[in-house]
Amino acid sequence: MGLLLCKWLLPVWMSAVHPFYMSVTEIRYNTPRKTLEISCRIFSDDLENALKKQYNTTFDIIRPANRPAVDSMIAQYIGRHLQVKADGKPLAPHYLGYHIEEDAAWCFLEITGVPGLKKLELRNDILYKEHPSQSHMIHAIVNEKRQSTKIDNPKTDAGFSF
Repeated sequence: MGLLLCKWLLPVWMSAVHPFYMSVTEIRYNTPRKTLEISCRIFSDDLENALKKQYNTTFDIIRPANRPAVDSMIAQYIGRHLQVKADGKPLAPHYLGYHIEEDAAWCFLEITGVPGLKKLELRNDILYKEHPSQSHMIHAIVNEKRQSTKIDNPKTDAGFSF
């Protein structure tokens, strides 16, 4: 009886600890500034664990002893796992920083010098290596028109037309 109870309770307890693997990426085109403003909401523990594994280091993402080093790791990681194209042209997001809100790390990026936007393409495989069930909600807002899609590991590509 005890073994059956443990077999049933362990998965329930594990799912309560971290029930799903989901990030949210929002890309907003700022017409007056001609910029793409990007925010990525990633569970902070998942991001921290991925960075520790990739860079073979230890740190606390919530209270880092060396914030510039953590920023550098996040910038490099996101740069490898999030690619953006506007109207077929690859763009390089500039990492601005992150802040922690509840259980999430909000990472902010910006792409300047985007004169207009008709088509937006993304490749996002953030945390795919770490979590086979990782999913991403992606929102694109251009001229106050919002489009959204969801991609699930192993799918990495999303596209929007405006």
